[in-house]
Amino acid sequence: MEILQTAAGLQARTEGWRQNGQRIGLVPTMGALHEGHLQLVRAAARENDVVVVSIFVNPTQFNNPEDFRLYPRLPEADATLLQDTGCTVLFAPSVEEMYPQPTVMRFDFGALEQVMEGAHRPGHFNGVATVVSKLFHLSRPHRAYFGQKDLQQVAVIRQMVADLSFDLEPVTFPTVREADGLAMSSRNRRLSPQARAVAPRLYQALELATRLLQQHATVAEVQQQVTAFLQQHPEIELEYFDISNARTLQPLEDGAAPAGQVALCLAAWLDGVRLIDNVVVNLA
Repeated sequence: MEILQTAAGLQARTEGWRQNGQRIGLVPTMGALHEGHLQLVRAAARENDVVVVSIFVNPTQFNNPEDFRLYPRLPEADATLLQDTGCTVLFAPSVEEMYPQPTVMRFDFGALEQVMEGAHRPGHFNGVATVVSKLFHLSRPHRAYFGQKDLQQVAVIRQMVADLSFDLEPVTFPTVREADGLAMSSRNRRLSPQARAVAPRLYQALELATRLLQQHATVAEVQQQVTAFLQQHPEIELEYFDISNARTLQPLEDGAAPAGQVALCLAAWLDGVRLIDNVVVNLA
């Protein structure tokens, strides 16, 4: 595995691979890697000739400076974890390398970014789209791999790929969970042991919502019961719980029992750490 830190170095590699007819897989990450990331890398290695894994804590997608400051950074441990995954190149640029001058262009994803994460983190998806589009241009992948835990981010990236005619296939893999159901996340490292013991309640809330919807409960009924369930755990501060169309991510009406493919998405604060999770449910 080669480690590159400059855009020019990565572009030279990808240009050579393209000229040799090799297929390139890209796995964009912010580091502090866990098994969810590694599964994406292994999948990319199975499906492509070469794999680029980027590790870059992107400042433009953080609307909370303290969250950016505290985000886990483990470059040596990450490089060690990648050694046996099929990663060809680890791209680990500095902020100055990725942003030699401030960006002035702004992305607008309309209704797609006005709900959930977009509503609570202004500017977040502009930062995501900016850095991912830069990584697409630098690595020129045939496929790019993302986890479903960031469901809204995946939807935004798919929209960007379609709107800007990127010649690549976005690939989404299911959320990887701990044995107790907690979605794997780099932010989990910041939880105290006491908070870590409570954190699986978030997935339990999504499981409760799934059962209720399968029993034909209305959106309002599910919202009420999930909120009541999480209120039993005062350590958890629920930021949002949305029941949405899985394609558009727009919230469903309160009155009726949903049908079709439904996304259950939540964000909550626990021990000063913001956690997100979701499940997608197929309803008759």
